[in-house]
Amino acid sequence: MGSSIRWASFLVSAALLVSCKTQLQPTVNKVQYYQIDANYSIDSAIVKYYSPYKIQLESEMNRVIGFSDAHLTKTREAESLAANFFTDALLWKGQQLDPAVQVSFATKGGIRSDLKAGNITVGNIFEIMPFENSVTVLTLSGKDMLRWADYMARTGGQPASGIKLLIENKKVKEFLVQGKPIDPNQTYKLVTYDYLANGGDYVDFLDQVLDRKDYTQRIRESLMEYVSELTKQGKHIQATIDGRVRIIE
Repeated sequence: MGSSIRWASFLVSAALLVSCKTQLQPTVNKVQYYQIDANYSIDSAIVKYYSPYKIQLESEMNRVIGFSDAHLTKTREAESLAANFFTDALLWKGQQLDPAVQVSFATKGGIRSDLKAGNITVGNIFEIMPFENSVTVLTLSGKDMLRWADYMARTGGQPASGIKLLIENKKVKEFLVQGKPIDPNQTYKLVTYDYLANGGDYVDFLDQVLDRKDYTQRIRESLMEYVSELTKQGKHIQATIDGRVRIIE
């Protein structure tokens, strides 16, 4: 705990230094360490202050919004159950925002957790997508769609929906969008999130987009809406490995 206190003091000092316009150089005249352990009694006034917020937060996080028939695992494989659930939900939301959207794209690193079988809570969705990323719809040329496929082939496959991609020796062997080969003379609409659209996660094929539309809709909110909509229809989450991204050994 002592190291935590030292780090906290350092961060506070750094924040104050950055926020000042004057060029101040921090100095330490005397260092004193405090041991924080079970010998310290709980401050009832502080507990009383935050308890209502804690109860409200826990109530919302534990709210059940759906049900998954299987444990949706997050793996580094070309295709995973969690990835297919995630991108199917993203494609669903993208087509709500723009019916012309044909495909969705995420990365393995952006999906942060498995989704266990059974009840799905709001907290479970936060675990999968804890970031504040929002929905972005991009218009790409046929050429840049092929660059997307090359990116996925080089990186061992990435989460996607609306496609069929066959990879051999880190090269694209087959690439279909909505069941059809890419037409270099056509344009395509892809839904993703702002972090990737800005080049995050080493995404290098979105530097020449023909059009970009950013929405305030959070990815996390989209996942919740997708699960809730299935629940309204009396359906469960039933993600499967369907061969949308496959590597030939």
